[in-house]
Amino acid sequence: MGTMTAPPSSAYEIVKVPELYGALIDAKGVEGTYVGASEAESPWVPFGENAAIRHLAFDVRQNVYCNVLWIKQPGVIGTHKHRGPVWAIGLEGSFRYLEYDWVCRPGDFITETPGTAHTLVTDDPNGMKALFWMQGANEFFDAHGNHVETLDVWWFMNHYETYCAEHGLTPNPQLYL
Repeated sequence: MGTMTAPPSSAYEIVKVPELYGALIDAKGVEGTYVGASEAESPWVPFGENAAIRHLAFDVRQNVYCNVLWIKQPGVIGTHKHRGPVWAIGLEGSFRYLEYDWVCRPGDFITETPGTAHTLVTDDPNGMKALFWMQGANEFFDAHGNHVETLDVWWFMNHYETYCAEHGLTPNPQLYL
């Protein structure tokens, strides 16, 4: 009935775990990264007039990028279509998509599937913040349904690195998986 059969570890120490491919993992593997909460580790980069993005991860091998989107007051992020899956969790305020009947609030979890188009808005007087984990391209469209721009891992890396260069900041290597 879902009961854990393995005993929890009581050791407050690093436990050496056998690994058949340890030498190969050490030689070719990539360690995980850590990005702290400080803006010195990842600044808020403007994204239009009323929004900013705090970049957290870029993986060029899988076209994956993770960030926190902050819309500072009621506003909209234009209509866009995802070409890969998206996962998000609300952190502050609230947001919704004009195409759906739900509102995402802190702690709420959403998924977006490839091929769906939607328009992100916040009506919250304090705006919103949400963590997004995205894979693949985002295609943005104007009010007439015309394609305007495609955002992918390379676009997001350029967004971050250009901002760093313009503000005399060194890009944080921990953001690159």
